Amino acid sequence: MKYNRRVNKLFKKKENAGSIKESKMVGTGIVGSPACGDVIKLQILVNKKFVVKKARFKTYGCGSAIASSSYLTKIIIGKKIDYIKKIKNIDILNYLKLPKIKIHCSVLAEQVLKKAINNLLHKWK
Repeated sequence: MKYNRRVNKLFKKKENAGSIKESKMVGTGIVGSPACGDVIKLQILVNKKFVVKKARFKTYGCGSAIASSSYLTKIIIGKKIDYIKKIKNIDILNYLKLPKIKIHCSVLAEQVLKKAINNLLHKWK
């Protein structure tokens, strides 16, 4: 599949790829299925004011899934949890201009963000 310039740039650079050591200040989410071909792991590190200081991803999948993960990390760093809770797949989809057949990649990015947030907040209950 031929990708547009934004997707290609995020796919090739893989900004914020990697992982963060688990702690009470780190939320982790994993979504997808190896059977369908796309799996995303997202980790977010927050400070005491619940501002995202670091975000890292590991994605097994196509260029659109990797680009969606990379873009997601870029838009959440420096933002408060209350703000990033509102991020939807359409925000990622519109920026990357993904084709209809790849919409599920932006959906996975939204889902993994929600799981990482829930994991983080669960640690604080």
